[in-house]
Amino acid sequence: MSPDSVSLFDERRYLIPFRSTLLPQIFCDVLVLGGGVAGMRAAIAAGEAGADVILLSKSELEQTNTAWAQGGIAGVLAEDDSVEAHVADTLEAGAGLCDPEAVRLVCAGGPAGIRELLEWGMALDRVAGGELSLGREGGHSANRVVHAGGDRTGAALSRTLSVRAGSIETMRVFDGCFALDLITEERAGGAVLGAITHHPKHGLQMIWSKTTILASGGAGQVFRETTNPRAATGDGIAMAYRAGATLADMAFVQFHPTVLYVPGATRSLISEAVRGEGAVLLDDSGERFMPGVHELAELAPRDVVSRAIVRRIAHQGGGRVWLDCRAIGGFADRFPGIAETLAQFELDPGRDLIPVHPAAHYTIGGVRTDLEGRTSLPGLYAIGEASCSGLHGANRLASNSLLEGLVLGKIAGERAAGEAMDSGGNGNGRGARPVRIVSDIRPSQHAELDLVDVRSSLRSAMWKNLGVERFGPRIEDAADMLAFWGRYTLDKIFESPDGWEVQNMLLVSWLMARSAGARPERLGTHWRTDAAEGTAGARHDLLARGSGIAWEEVPREGLVREGV
Repeated sequence: MSPDSVSLFDERRYLIPFRSTLLPQIFCDVLVLGGGVAGMRAAIAAGEAGADVILLSKSELEQTNTAWAQGGIAGVLAEDDSVEAHVADTLEAGAGLCDPEAVRLVCAGGPAGIRELLEWGMALDRVAGGELSLGREGGHSANRVVHAGGDRTGAALSRTLSVRAGSIETMRVFDGCFALDLITEERAGGAVLGAITHHPKHGLQMIWSKTTILASGGAGQVFRETTNPRAATGDGIAMAYRAGATLADMAFVQFHPTVLYVPGATRSLISEAVRGEGAVLLDDSGERFMPGVHELAELAPRDVVSRAIVRRIAHQGGGRVWLDCRAIGGFADRFPGIAETLAQFELDPGRDLIPVHPAAHYTIGGVRTDLEGRTSLPGLYAIGEASCSGLHGANRLASNSLLEGLVLGKIAGERAAGEAMDSGGNGNGRGARPVRIVSDIRPSQHAELDLVDVRSSLRSAMWKNLGVERFGPRIEDAADMLAFWGRYTLDKIFESPDGWEVQNMLLVSWLMARSAGARPERLGTHWRTDAAEGTAGARHDLLARGSGIAWEEVPREGLVREGV
């Protein structure tokens, strides 16, 4: 990767030109960017601590990855299960790159987080005797996954958190509002002071906060095949990088093995819980192939199943394999949302084989944090899919993401509120003070590329070259393509989210390619066909604006960090 391309992606500090003193000013103690489980839980915690909170969501709250989640929440609730077993399963899935202390913290916090949801009125699924129904998903050694409405856990969770948030008088919700950039003091490593945002009705606004929590979700939309909603364009990761925050492990992206594959149709997730109920994978000859790949067969970790599917497709052709659900009785009762989706394509899971293919699902890398959500920048916290807490390592264990949002969201919200309240504020948002910031960007003199074409080409290039399996020279080719599109896109000034999203997608894609190119091994979701399998010392790769790749070793006996 040439130095020129590095400088290209590091040049722009803010996406747009502005003068902070000329824009409308809004103040709060804690600003939360993101309306999924992590952001909602953090905002609730901060509000309940007495802080004045603004929760800002780019999309409607019903369009987050959380609201779309079919899978459940992992937590140790059965007598024959244990936190130690959940920890062991998470470490196994993470392929040696997990931070053990992060894993233990989140797994141990699962039962309390789920019981809290029950206290708040979330209707989790139960068996005939009234006990919670505990399902099993890929990589888990025990039944420990709770669901709501069968395959509508995310929607139920989002509603539960929304109702709870609505009871907090010190919280304001700005949905449909785009955060362009984090505001920082104008010095290297300067504290984060809030964000510059754009509202479709009110235009540009400066939101000043004493602490900011980044919970903006992942970047699945940088891949042509994805389960993520259209809003998942990596905006938070991109704005954190431009502000100078340290990122980690951007090479690692989880691909969900089973996504409905109908040519020309939007990709729809077929939850892992379907395989947990007994569905099996078949190739074009009708052969079940997973038992010969892994001892857990269809319930192997997601990276293992995804690679097996891709290889079987490459061997037989056809573009997909088949999910056989015919042995599952009462499919529509257990998975009503999936059944409705299949019916749109005249597919009956009790009769028909379901065509499936892997798709980008979860961004494992992100803004590097400690165990309380603190980042390398003062005043900035990060949680959920936008962060890299070390919980997921090189491959996320199924149903650990909603759990992470609940456990670490609560911790980060409490810590951010405490810091805000201790910084001279009194819980009414009056402690935040504006500063004069001038972003002076000259209009570009270079040719323009069509944004729709760049977005489409970028997603195709990422899918082909940084997908389920990767090859060193093709990673470099992808980086070169991104640099070309960036040369004629990153220097432009756009006035709407469509342009800002493409700029963010280019930056995040380049960060993924840069991280992947620096990792010569096969590890978890980063599977290079031109490298030997191994952990390479289980190192986190760290990225910061204006610097090269740095490496952080993960001690095998555990990791305790006081900061980044």
